Amino acid sequence: MIRCGIGYDVHRLVPGRKLVLGGVEIPHDRGLDGHSDADVLSHALADALLGAMGEGDIGHHFPNTDEGIRGISSLEILRYVRSLLAEKNARATNVDVSVIAEAPKLQPHIEQMRAKIGAALGCDASRINIKATTNEGLGALGRGEGMACIATAVVEDL
Repeated sequence: MIRCGIGYDVHRLVPGRKLVLGGVEIPHDRGLDGHSDADVLSHALADALLGAMGEGDIGHHFPNTDEGIRGISSLEILRYVRSLLAEKNARATNVDVSVIAEAPKLQPHIEQMRAKIGAALGCDASRINIKATTNEGLGALGRGEGMACIATAVVEDL
């Protein structure tokens, strides 16, 4: 069986936080605010994979009320999702994500993000596609107040 899921995440940019996307720390004057490392890319991807499996969403598995996971790496969240896939005798066969941000430029970091996500999910980086776009100056994202990501994932039974 082949299943697909969609995920979306958005976080506000704030001073004093590191910017982490796809498990990669990216130089920037602000970082994303959240209970974990606030990695919108990994969060959207986790939600897409959880959706494909019918396993709810990231907030169900990692509630922001759990102080024990404050600051958790989103790569840990993806490794957890990988373990759920394994329990269902399934795997991620293709993922596609689009990060929406005015800055910084993400192209120089995409290959490293693909490698880190692939390692976390136990799949070849060639199965992971990452794109970046802007919001053309429109709305809160266009003003650089935050970042968002939308992800799709295809999961197949082994």
